[in-house]
Amino acid sequence: MIFNIASNAFQEGDPIPARYARKGENVSPPLRWEGAPERTKSFALIMEDPDAPSGIFRHWGLYHIAAGRSLLPEAVGAGANTEDLGICVNDFGELKYDGPQPPEGDPPHRYIFRLAALDVERLTKAPKLSVVDMWDMAQQHVLETAELSGTYRR
Repeated sequence: MIFNIASNAFQEGDPIPARYARKGENVSPPLRWEGAPERTKSFALIMEDPDAPSGIFRHWGLYHIAAGRSLLPEAVGAGANTEDLGICVNDFGELKYDGPQPPEGDPPHRYIFRLAALDVERLTKAPKLSVVDMWDMAQQHVLETAELSGTYRR
């Protein structure tokens, strides 16, 4: 089976609903996946905008996602953190999900969700990692990566 990630909120390449944008309700979209490699011990996830004027902009990062999971519900991390998820500091400087917010008038930006199947249960014990630092750390443990992209325009 091929490792893939999808959402009930939007299809690959389609517009991301305003509900998930920073100026909307700013909640993370629901995500589900299947086909992870057998040796997977955890997952790491990032969401980034490669079309940002200043270069790649990272909106969200999670790590320590348990290997037995196959979905993240809508609004992960929006309330009290009752799970053992590592939540990264995004490029807005926030320890949470922050949805799409391209400059007004820009053509649609692409937002890429990357889910990495990892060969370790925990990447680190360090709290408050940046998305970049977490993703760099994860690269030495990646078994396979799945991607989902959507677009957003204000």
